[in-house]
Amino acid sequence: MEYSGRHILDNHTDETLKKLNLQEPDCKIYKKVLKNWDSIAKPLDGMGRFETITAQIGAILGTDEIDISKKAVIIMCADNGIVEEGISQSGQEVTAAVAAQMGKGASSIGKMAAKIGADTIPVDIGINGKEQIAGVLNKKVRCGTRNFSKEPAMTREETVRAIFTGIGIVEECKRKGYQILATGEMGIGNTTTSSAVAAALLRCEADEVTGRGAGLCDEKLQRKKQMITEAVKKYKLYEAEPLIVLQTVGGLDIAGLVGVCIGGGVFHIPIVLDGVISMVAALLSERIAQGTIRYLIPSHKGKEPAVEKLMKELGIEPVIDGRMALGEGTGAVMMLSLLEMAMCVYRKRTLFSDISVEQYERYLS
Repeated sequence: MEYSGRHILDNHTDETLKKLNLQEPDCKIYKKVLKNWDSIAKPLDGMGRFETITAQIGAILGTDEIDISKKAVIIMCADNGIVEEGISQSGQEVTAAVAAQMGKGASSIGKMAAKIGADTIPVDIGINGKEQIAGVLNKKVRCGTRNFSKEPAMTREETVRAIFTGIGIVEECKRKGYQILATGEMGIGNTTTSSAVAAALLRCEADEVTGRGAGLCDEKLQRKKQMITEAVKKYKLYEAEPLIVLQTVGGLDIAGLVGVCIGGGVFHIPIVLDGVISMVAALLSERIAQGTIRYLIPSHKGKEPAVEKLMKELGIEPVIDGRMALGEGTGAVMMLSLLEMAMCVYRKRTLFSDISVEQYERYLS
């Protein structure tokens, strides 16, 4: 059953999400973009994976005349109740403080995005506070999640609402003419929630997917792993469906990013993923709405231990391996800048015929 974007947004239920039938990107356009690359005066496959990535972008957008000049990064900001358990280096007040800087364009992501002409769209989807933050889109579902060591982080309704919030933001970006979007997040405690979700979905031990986040000491790292291990066991998450996992130990920022990923598939916009938290959202989105992965582009690996397992499960290989751990969408914006450079070669292509050289041929071995 096909769903139009409008129909999806009119039916905010988990059943609507489960019934999604995302169209495949245009394979004919994909092949046409690769053929265009071969016509450029350079060695065959000389731009490496950027040739297949731009072909993916063209297939998603439905044209081989690719333009990604209008771009933005969507940064989901939310607080996490599990912070009460001493699993982070700082308190929830930091989330609002950083979001305020994002609203001014003064955070790391704001500076990087401005450098490459990308817009920033910081979103309050669950900051623990009632004040409207200047420059931040107010889409608050609730003031932070609950402490998942005591009770599920969210209700089913809150989880689904956050997902549809992400889908709705992508629809609005599509209406405004954005051609490519990147994901980002900000929320103290979200490496704990993302590690918990990863442990449950990948059915592995907390030790395998839990890192130091913003820089935990050994004692707090062990506490973090303990909280995840106990929650997975308490709620029987190895056997739970993806939405239950997200609802129980996830966060509103992750749920919003799930919506952004799914929205990419619904509205045919390529979504460039940031690091581990965005990868967790990507895995959730693929488990909830199969086929979403075809609309997602990885950017960087980061240094959280869950990354390798998530990459394998998703079948993705990020281009950048800089051991980054900043979050906010910084790795994704770096990837946008690399894509722009690749597109400069593609769009302003010098053909073999332009330099009176015979085009290279492909020989199958």
